[in-house]
Amino acid sequence: MKNFYLYFALSFVFIMPNNILADEGMWLPMFIKRLNEVDMQEAGLQLTPEELYSINNSSLKDAIVSFGGFCTGELISSQGLLLTNHHCGYDAIQDHSSIENDYLTDGFWAMDKKDELPNPSLYVDFLIKMEDVTQRVLKNVNSDMSEEERLNVIDKEIKVLKNENSNDNNFIVQVKSFFAGNEYYMFIYERFSDVRLVGAPPSSIGKYGGDTDNWMWPRHTGDFSMFRVYASKDGQPSKYSEDNVPLTKELRQKNNAFYHHLPVSIKGVENGDFTMVWGYPGSTDRFLTSYGVNQLLNITAPTIVDIRDLKLGIMKKYMDSDEEIRIKYSSKYARTANYWKYYIGQSKGLKKLGIYDKKKEIEDDFDKFSNLSKENIEEYGQVLNLFESSYNSIDSLEKSSNFLSEVGIRGTDIVLFVYRASRIINSMINSQEENEKEKLLDNLKKMSLEHFKNFDYNLDKEQFYKLFQKYFNEVSPEFYPDFFEIVDKKYKNNWKKFSSKLYENSIFTNQDKFIKFLNSPNKKSLDRDLANIVSSSVISSYFSQGGLSKDANLNLSKANRLFIKGLKEMNPEIKYYPDANFSMRTTYGKIGDYIPSDGVHYDFKTTLDGVIEKYLPNDFEFDLPEKLINLYNEKDYGEYADSSGNLIVNFIHNTDITGGNSGSPVLNSEGHLIGTAFDGNWEAMSGDIAFESEIQRTISCDIRYVLFIIDKYANAGHLVKEMDIVK
Repeated sequence: MKNFYLYFALSFVFIMPNNILADEGMWLPMFIKRLNEVDMQEAGLQLTPEELYSINNSSLKDAIVSFGGFCTGELISSQGLLLTNHHCGYDAIQDHSSIENDYLTDGFWAMDKKDELPNPSLYVDFLIKMEDVTQRVLKNVNSDMSEEERLNVIDKEIKVLKNENSNDNNFIVQVKSFFAGNEYYMFIYERFSDVRLVGAPPSSIGKYGGDTDNWMWPRHTGDFSMFRVYASKDGQPSKYSEDNVPLTKELRQKNNAFYHHLPVSIKGVENGDFTMVWGYPGSTDRFLTSYGVNQLLNITAPTIVDIRDLKLGIMKKYMDSDEEIRIKYSSKYARTANYWKYYIGQSKGLKKLGIYDKKKEIEDDFDKFSNLSKENIEEYGQVLNLFESSYNSIDSLEKSSNFLSEVGIRGTDIVLFVYRASRIINSMINSQEENEKEKLLDNLKKMSLEHFKNFDYNLDKEQFYKLFQKYFNEVSPEFYPDFFEIVDKKYKNNWKKFSSKLYENSIFTNQDKFIKFLNSPNKKSLDRDLANIVSSSVISSYFSQGGLSKDANLNLSKANRLFIKGLKEMNPEIKYYPDANFSMRTTYGKIGDYIPSDGVHYDFKTTLDGVIEKYLPNDFEFDLPEKLINLYNEKDYGEYADSSGNLIVNFIHNTDITGGNSGSPVLNSEGHLIGTAFDGNWEAMSGDIAFESEIQRTISCDIRYVLFIIDKYANAGHLVKEMDIVK
C-alpha cells in the first residue's frame, strides 16, 4: 500500500511467530532491559541495557543520529566526525559538484577543517529521550466515538504534548502511533543544522556496481561518506557560521546533554559473530493483510514499475549524452531507480514465498478467535469484513492514485516547483508590507536557484509529455485532472504539442523569465500560465482523490487497530515489536552466509579481489580509479587486511533493517563499530512485509575497507587519527 492516501492516519505492526529467531525485530531501545536483555546477552552482547540506552548518562544511543530525516549516521570521533552511506550523502556531494569540481566522479576529501563544505539544507537530530504517552494521548477517547472523532481527539492531545515538551521550541518533539493506534510514544530531539561534508570516495567506489548490483549479493561497494557536526561556541545548535566549532563532549556537557562516539574496531568479522544495528528504519508493513498483498501485487507494484521504467529511460538518454546533465540528474536517477528495482524484487519475493497464503492463515485464526464468545463477536466480529470492504473501495482508486503521484507529483520537476512557488508569489502580490514582500522575493529567488541548478529544459519537457500521454492512455477518464480538458479541446489530445506550448511560454521553465516575472509579478499572468494551471489541477486532484477514499481509509484504520488488539489477546505469551516508523530502533543477529536457492551458497564476505574481477574499463557502473587498481596490485592494504592478507569489502548478517537504516552502524558485542549497513538482499525483498529468517540479510560495508579508502587511497589519514581504533 505504498500510496499517499492509504497512509492517512495509519500505523503498522507485525506479530512475531512462536519460533522467532533472535535476529528478527526492530526494538525500541527503552524496552531492551524488559524485553531483550537476556536474549541479546545470550546471543553474545557484552554491554548492559544502561550502556545502550540511558536518559541519565552517556550511552550508545547518543552516538546515533537521524541524518537529514531520511538516513542514519553515527559519531566516530570526539570532534563531531560522522559516518553515513555514500548514497545518503549523495545530494550534498552533488550540490557541491560541477564540471570543474566533479566530486561525484573524483571524490572529495577535506585535508583541513577549514576545507569542509557546508550544506544549508542538511541537519542531524540527536535523540534526547523517548517516553510512553499512551495513557495521556488516549485519555479522552471512548468506544462510542467514530474513527474520525477518535483521531481528532488524539491529534488535539498530541499538539498539547508537543507544546509542553518543546522547551520554547528548542527541541523537536514527535508523538508517534504504534501498533495501529493502540500505543503512542513521544520522542524529543535536538537538531543541529551545521553539518559539513568532510569526505566522500568517488562514485566508482561509493556507488560501485550501480543499479546492476543494487539489492544484490555478492556486493563490492564502498558505500560511505563523512560529515562533521558543528555547533556554536557555547555548544548550542546553530545554522552555518564561520564562528561555529566542531561538536564535542565538552560542548554538550555545557548544556547538560550527553555525547558518545563509537570506537572503531579493525579486529575483523567472522561467520557467526554477534552483530547489532542501531538506526532509524523508515517504514515496514508487516501487518499487511492478504487484501493488501493482493493490491500490491496486482495494482500498486506493476503500475509504479511501469511508470518509473519510462521515466528512467528518458533520464538515462539525456544523462548519457551530456556530462552536465549527468551531474544534475544523478541523484534523481538513483532515487527513482532504487524503488523501481525494489518493487520488482518485492513482488517476486512475495510470490515465491507464498506470503498471500501465509497472511490468509493468520486471518483464518483471527476469524476463529473473533467468534469464540459474545464479547469477542461484539469487539472483533466486524474486522475482517471491514478489511474486505475497505480494500474493495480503495482498489478502484489505486491505479489512478499511483499515476497521480508517480506522474503528476513526481513525474517531472515542474509540478511541485510551480505549486510551491505560486503560493509564495500570491502571498507576495497580496502583501501590503514592503518588508514582507522583500522577504518573500528573496525566498523565491533562492528557491529558483535551487530548482534550476538541477533542471534540464528538454529532459523535463520530454518526461512531461510522455508520462502524461501514458496517464491519458491508461487511466479511466473519471480520474483525469481537470487540465486534461484543455489538452482535449485545444490540442486534440496531442500531448507533445501541449508540452511544447507549455514549456515555451511558461515563466516556470526558464530561470531568466522567472526572475524577470518576480521583479514585476502579475496575478493575471500567473493565473493564465499553463504550468500553473497544470500544477493547480494536479494538486487539486491529489486532494480530491484523497477525499474519495476517506471513509475507506477510516474503516481501514479501525480494522487495523482492532486486529492488532485482538491478536495480542489471542497470543498473550508472544513478545511484540512495532513496525518501523522512523523512530530509533535496534536489531541484533549474527554474521552469516546463506543458501538462496538449490545448489547456490553465498559466503558471508566479499573482498577487493571481487572488485577487480568485476572491473570493466569505461563502464559507468564497474569502472575503477587507477589508484585503487595499483593499491590492489601492490597488495598495499596496511593494517586493514584480514589474517589471510585479504581486504574485506562487504559482509552480511541476519539483522532486521529497512529503508532509513542506510548509514546505520553495525556493532560488535562490545559496541565497537565494524561496518555501516547500506542494503538488503534481493531474495528477501519481501522483508518489509514478511521477515524471512532463513534468507534475509543486511549488506554492510566493512569498516576496514572504509579506513583503507580514507587512509591509503585518499591519503586522509588525519581522519583516521581522530578515531579511537581498537586493534
